[in-house]
Amino acid sequence: MARIAIIGAGVAGLSAGIYAQRSGHNATVYETHFRAGGNLTGWDRRGYHIDNCIHWLTGTNPVTDTYKTWQELGVLGEGVAVHRSEPMFTFEKDGERLSLGQSLDQFEQDLLTLSPRDEREIRSFVGAIRGFQRISGIGGEKNNRPATAAEKLAAIPAIARYYGMSTGALAQRFSHPVIVGLLESMMTDSFSALALLLVFATITGGNGGVPEGASVAMAERMSARFLSLGGSLRLGQGVERINLKGGRGVSVTLEGGGAESADYFIVTADPAVTFGKLLDKGLMPRQLQRQYEDARLQRFSSYHCAFACDADALPFRGDAVIEVPKALRDVLPAEYFLVREFSHEESFAPKGRTVLQAMIYCREDEAREFIALSGDREAYGERKRQIALAVERIVTQKYPALSHGLELLDVWTPATYHRYVHSEMGSWMSFALPAGRLPRRISPRIKGLENVLLATQWLQAPGGLPIAATVGKEAIGAILKMERWRGAAQSSASI
Repeated sequence: MARIAIIGAGVAGLSAGIYAQRSGHNATVYETHFRAGGNLTGWDRRGYHIDNCIHWLTGTNPVTDTYKTWQELGVLGEGVAVHRSEPMFTFEKDGERLSLGQSLDQFEQDLLTLSPRDEREIRSFVGAIRGFQRISGIGGEKNNRPATAAEKLAAIPAIARYYGMSTGALAQRFSHPVIVGLLESMMTDSFSALALLLVFATITGGNGGVPEGASVAMAERMSARFLSLGGSLRLGQGVERINLKGGRGVSVTLEGGGAESADYFIVTADPAVTFGKLLDKGLMPRQLQRQYEDARLQRFSSYHCAFACDADALPFRGDAVIEVPKALRDVLPAEYFLVREFSHEESFAPKGRTVLQAMIYCREDEAREFIALSGDREAYGERKRQIALAVERIVTQKYPALSHGLELLDVWTPATYHRYVHSEMGSWMSFALPAGRLPRRISPRIKGLENVLLATQWLQAPGGLPIAATVGKEAIGAILKMERWRGAAQSSASI
C-alpha cells in the first residue's frame, strides 16, 4: 500500500484521493483553506448564499462516460437532483430574442424562424452541434442512449469545417444581428469556434445541468466520498515545499512547520505557482512552458456582482445576456455580460427573495490590473464600488421591475481567485483554445522526478471541472503503472 500525498483539495485533488483509496492505497490531501473544493466554492452574505463556480456541469447526461465518473466521485447519482434551466441563455436586441435551451431541435427551429435567409448556415451549424453531441457520447433522438463508434466517426466531417474558425468568424457567417449577438457574447471573438460548438452541444444534449446545491454541495459530496473510503483530509494545512533527494520526492514541508513523508506526491495547483514555490522553476515540463510562453494561449478570468432581489420580480429565467452601453465601457470594458438568477435554489435566499449574479469576462491584462490594484485597499474598494454601480444601472435600465428591492451583496474579481486558489492571474480555468488548435493532454509525469506528478486542469486546455476530475484519476493510473512495474522488477530480481 503506497502513501500518496496530494497537495490541494479542489476537484483534481479530491478525484486523485478518491481513486487512490479505491485502488487500495493510502491518500492524504493537504488543503490550506478551511473548506475543500478549490474554485468549487461559495459563501454567505447577509442571509444569502453566493455560488462561485458551477454555471453548468458537463456530464449530467447519464449516457455519457463523464456522468459515470461523477458517480464514482459521489457528485451525481441516486438522490442528487439536477436542475436544467429552460432556457439557459437568452439574448435580446431591438425587440427580438433568441434563447438556447435543452432542445437542439427547438433551437434550430428558432434560428430558422428568426432568420430564414441564414438557413444554409444554420443547418450546417446545427449539424456540427449534433456532431459534437455524438463525439461526447450522446446518441438517440432524445439524447438518451450512448452514441456508437460509427456515429462518433460519422460526426467528424460536420465538425471539421469549423476547426480553423474563431467564434468571431463564426458569428459573422450569419446575417441576423440577434444570432450574431448570441454567438459573440458567449466567448471572446478570438476563441475557437469548436469550443463554442461544444458548449452548445453540452447544453442542448441534456449534459450541462447543475446538481442540487451547486458548488459547495458538490465539493461536500466529493469530500464525503473520499472520507468514506478511508482517506485523510487535512483542511487548514497548506504545503510550503516538496523536498527532493536523488530525483525523488521524500517529504512535504508544511505551513507552520514540520514535515511529512510519502511514497508519491501529486500537485494540483496552477503550474505557474507550483514551479517556483513547491518545486524549482526549472522542473516545469517543457510542454507546459511552451503554453505559458505562447501569446495565442490566453488565460481569462472574470469579475462579478451578486445582488438580492424579489423572486417574483425576475423578468427572465436562467441566464440573460446584457449589452454594455458604450458610455459605461470605461467602467465595464466589455460588450456584454451575463446575468444569472438562482430561483431554483430556494435555500440560497430568504422566502420570496433570490440571488442575481452578474459575470463580466476579462482578459489577462485586465486580470493583472485587478491583482495589482488589490494591494491598495482603498483604490480596490472604489473600483469594486464603480463596477457594482455600473452593473446595477445597466440591469435596472433593462429590467425596470428590478429597480425596487435590489440589494448589493458582494463584488469579487480576479484578485479574489488569485488570493483564494493561488491562480497566478486569477484564472479559474486553463488556457482558452484559439482557432486552429485542438486540446492535447500533457503527461502528469515530471521529467527528472520519479514519484512527483501533476494533476491539474492546466494539463489540458481549456480546463474545467471534468478535466480536473479526469487528470486526478489519470495521476493515480500513472502511480498504479509504476507500482506494477516496481513489483515486476522486484519479482525478477528475486528469481
